[in-house]
Amino acid sequence: PVRKKPRTFYSADQLEELEKMFQEDHYPDNEKRREIAAAVGVTPQRILVWFQNRRAKWRKLKKLNVKGNKKYPASSA
Repeated sequence: PVRKKPRTFYSADQLEELEKMFQEDHYPDNEKRREIAAAVGVTPQRILVWFQNRRAKWRKLKKLNVKGNKKYPASSA
């Protein structure tokens, strides 16, 4: 049986750095992931997974915002 990797917990400083990188680029390439991994102190694979999860969260929030705007349109009065 394949064993899952243990959950990676990020410090506030690491998350701040990752969020800053996410604002710059939602899809970092392999080289950029290596740079981020070195700066944050985790493996490039963990960076890959973090960005996948962050993009999923970003899409979900974007979808909720669109639904919210349609549900309560701005009044023209």
